[in-house]
Amino acid sequence: MKDVAARAGVGLKTVSRVVNGEPGVTPETERRVHEAIEALGFRRNDSARVLRKGRTATVGLVLEDLADPFYGPLSRAVEEVARAHGALLINGSSAEDPDREQELALALCARRVDGLIVIPAGDDHRYLEPEIRAGVATVFVDRPAGRIDADAVLSDSFGGAREGVSHLIAHGHRRIGFVGDRPRIHTGAERLRGYRAAMAEAGLPVREEWVSLGSTSPERVNAAVRGLLTAPEPVTALFAGNNRVTVTAVRTLAAHPSPVALVGFDDIELADLLGITVVAQDAAALGRTAAERLFRRLDGAGGAPERVVLGTKLLARGSGEIPAPTG
Repeated sequence: MKDVAARAGVGLKTVSRVVNGEPGVTPETERRVHEAIEALGFRRNDSARVLRKGRTATVGLVLEDLADPFYGPLSRAVEEVARAHGALLINGSSAEDPDREQELALALCARRVDGLIVIPAGDDHRYLEPEIRAGVATVFVDRPAGRIDADAVLSDSFGGAREGVSHLIAHGHRRIGFVGDRPRIHTGAERLRGYRAAMAEAGLPVREEWVSLGSTSPERVNAAVRGLLTAPEPVTALFAGNNRVTVTAVRTLAAHPSPVALVGFDDIELADLLGITVVAQDAAALGRTAAERLFRRLDGAGGAPERVVLGTKLLARGSGEIPAPTG
């Protein structure tokens, strides 16, 4: 900094103000300091900055699967908010493994991130209590924390699923299959609850053979959809519990000899061109809302943990409007 100050013809305090974006420096002086920084290859010493301020200007994001298209806009939104606050985002994938989630979250804490945004794989987050007490701001997104009180930002999985299934019922369907995720996952359980609620509100029974829960692997989902369509009393419509289920269901239905109505939870790429009706959640809004809440906590906002629930939107594109067969 002394070299930069000497080259720019200013004092050390002026260099400090420019580097830290503080007011009180004329545009001409700021230009000279930046030119000196560029010419000398000056880089701020973040380790010294951490010791001085007690903050690292980094936040961690623990995702389920970096390859899942749903998490792309969510992660990008978190990154944009972090960038606006002068912070760097570090993210990693839990691969839906609670042990890996814990390992990754604690590894980020060991690297002294200021805050964490977690999409939980597990249902017990007491391991984070010491970190939260130590000042690591923590917000859960897409699914709530388990066995601790913490801020959470969620989509209305129950309401969205209920609306999607009610849409199929409104088009005459009475035998509606549900293919979803593992029931231990909060979003999977809530969407199943929404399906059952819509059927009950319409006075329709739910046969257990119409419900298939488990892995979202193409092999499992393909077998489940084929089983629902070839049963003695086959379903006439399907509700797919998430984007991965929807993609496999679309492929399976393409080979079916007669039309089957389909509504999926989560939008998917090319769904508008393929005419796939979906219940869309705003992944970017989830990430942005969670990140903004995190930085409010880092800026000193107090109060009890809160749960924010964002609404979903039914996008009717054709597949969910196929009428039930007559006769």
